[in-house]
Amino acid sequence: MNGSLKYKHTIKSIFLHLIVYFGAFLTVAPFLWMVLTSFKGLNEILTYPPTWLPKSFKFENYANAFQAASFGRFYFNTLLVALLCTLGQLVTCSTAAFAFARLKFWGRDFLFLIFLGTMMIPGQVTMIPTFIILYRLGWIDTYAALIVPGLASAFGTFLLRQFFLAIPRDLEDAAYIDGCSRFGVLWRIILPLSKPALATLAIFTFMYFFNDFLWPLIVVNSEQMRTVQLGLAIFRDRYITQWDLLMAGSVTSTLPLLIVFFFAQKYFIKGITLSGLKD
Repeated sequence: MNGSLKYKHTIKSIFLHLIVYFGAFLTVAPFLWMVLTSFKGLNEILTYPPTWLPKSFKFENYANAFQAASFGRFYFNTLLVALLCTLGQLVTCSTAAFAFARLKFWGRDFLFLIFLGTMMIPGQVTMIPTFIILYRLGWIDTYAALIVPGLASAFGTFLLRQFFLAIPRDLEDAAYIDGCSRFGVLWRIILPLSKPALATLAIFTFMYFFNDFLWPLIVVNSEQMRTVQLGLAIFRDRYITQWDLLMAGSVTSTLPLLIVFFFAQKYFIKGITLSGLKD
């Protein structure tokens, strides 16, 4: 009987592992196809039936992609926007979350509900009013148009507030007794204990602004202000797409995201696990 149960358990375990491996392959397959396609020639890409492995690896596709457009400038613009927006949200969202989680003032909960209500409004609805405001300020086709609208986030405030609520108040009370100010409590107590949540917000924000295409397309006119995602559109003409150069550029555009996630994945996973808990 024990042998039969052990046999059934082994078969079930193998079956579940096969399902997991198959799901993982379906997830990784598009990225793997993009990487392998970046080493193929255009004629080989368009052949039918398609093949996974290139006949000969064309490493010059990456050099040609950077020569076809000012990708150095595009990467500088993208990294500048993504880093400043990430830093801005860490500052604004942490201070707002601290106010909603720890400070007591009239209408706090009602104001927070209104604040959360903005998350239910599609971004496409607010794009036109935001564009009009930036146009009247004379910020179109500038870094200000790319950065300023992304310096605050209702989602980031909600994420950090939920994490702050899980931190014991005894630590703050002890700091207040020692003469610490509210800003000192935030800087010396709350933020050091909230590294997982801060890393989670930083990764989400960096990935969003690094991959953003629609908003830069609206507010950017000149080539020198383009981001990486807009730069990749250069390889798509009206009648033909340079798939070899497009895939090479797409691979290079994913590397910063992979590097950020690789170094912050421990805090990211921990933040996702704990940010919704509350004592």
